[in-house]
Amino acid sequence: MITTELSNIGDIIQNQRQFFETGKTKNVTFRIEQLKNLKQAIIEHEQAIVEALKADLHKPELETYLTEIGVVKEIDYAIKHLNTWTKPKKAAVSFDFFSYSAKIYPEPLGVVLIIGPWNYPFQLIISPLVGAIAAGNCAIIKPSEIASHTSDVIAKIIAKHFDPAYIAVVEGGVEASEKLLAEKFDHIFFTGGTAIGKIIMAAAAKYLTPVTLELGGKSPCIVDSDINLEYTVRRITWGKFINAGQTCIAPDYLLVNQKIKQDLIDGLRKCLKEFYGDNPISSPDYARIISQKHFDRLVNFLKDGEVIIGGENQPSERYIAPTVIDNVSLKDSVMQEEIFGPILPIIEYTDIAEAIALINSRPKPLALYLFSQNKNLQKRVLQETSSGGVCINDTVMQVGVSSLPFGGVGDSGIGNYHGKASFDTFSHNKSVLQNSFWLDLKWRYAPYEGKLPLIKKLLG
Repeated sequence: MITTELSNIGDIIQNQRQFFETGKTKNVTFRIEQLKNLKQAIIEHEQAIVEALKADLHKPELETYLTEIGVVKEIDYAIKHLNTWTKPKKAAVSFDFFSYSAKIYPEPLGVVLIIGPWNYPFQLIISPLVGAIAAGNCAIIKPSEIASHTSDVIAKIIAKHFDPAYIAVVEGGVEASEKLLAEKFDHIFFTGGTAIGKIIMAAAAKYLTPVTLELGGKSPCIVDSDINLEYTVRRITWGKFINAGQTCIAPDYLLVNQKIKQDLIDGLRKCLKEFYGDNPISSPDYARIISQKHFDRLVNFLKDGEVIIGGENQPSERYIAPTVIDNVSLKDSVMQEEIFGPILPIIEYTDIAEAIALINSRPKPLALYLFSQNKNLQKRVLQETSSGGVCINDTVMQVGVSSLPFGGVGDSGIGNYHGKASFDTFSHNKSVLQNSFWLDLKWRYAPYEGKLPLIKKLLG
């Protein structure tokens, strides 16, 4: 494990500020070189990344490539578009500014802090780092100590391929986070739970540091009767149970039209058997819960409602079977907290208005899912609900589209990233207005006598 002495954090930040002041990171060629360097580092250490995620989460290799190492797509996207993103953009000026020209210059913020979570501990550190590099910043990254093997791999990769005066890793637990948050940064990017997000925001307020908070919440999944049942079941099963349900945008609970409910349950049972066999604990394709603390929290949810599929668990392996729960109350703990595990409650509705009202009675979710071929119903749900993002007739896949900004709203987060949105998050758009010397009308200068009618006409 490569550990940064916590007493040296101030020195690391100071060294990064000095490096940033050289102007080197503002050079677009330099940024592209560093993005290519990052991509090559990931490719070079693929096997170590796979093994670390296996050790931390029992993550299947295919899931690791799809949801963690697949972040190289973000790097390629940034490299392809960076020259365009960094160019000053012309801004329109009104006729009364006819002698002026206006442009918007994106410029880097400086030294940024990126704090990652444990559920996708590699991808959710590297993805925002891509934006920070593309925008021309220096960065300190703090991986989650809970996913300790992945944290160690990230630290080794960064130390080998980057100057710590440019990009540095700080490992550790709460003490390391507290030391970092006591320092002044130019931006803080945090992915994690809402409770910690509030702590991050409070610490940032001391220095008026802007924040991006990628949080979570209970993402609902509405299932209408006008669907392709086979595809719907398969897509919900995959989105809910990849990474053993430990995904911030996993469907948290289902709101199912009562006409389709039993068919959907039968389909889920069949699909789970197809995916993971009769005994998912033996499946090489099913992950484990990250820690005993999280395992105990999830097992407590199994007391709510009626377990109709799964429910088996094994503490020694931190294993909880893919589970579906029926007959839950909105007051049950499983419906009060974000589940963040392989437990899927089902709530039936008879009219879409009921489902919409339930969603709107709760904090705004990070994601909302709707399965329906009914265009009018799609339009109604989009218009009458608010969420960080929406995916129709699929789950989780929205996170893989670089052209779509990803982020929450309200309790589910502040700000967004991915693709151009990542570049914008780590940039300041500097407005520049330029006048010429070919003309200088005197209407705005003193003395003002007799000029008011003209001013009223110009501003009218």
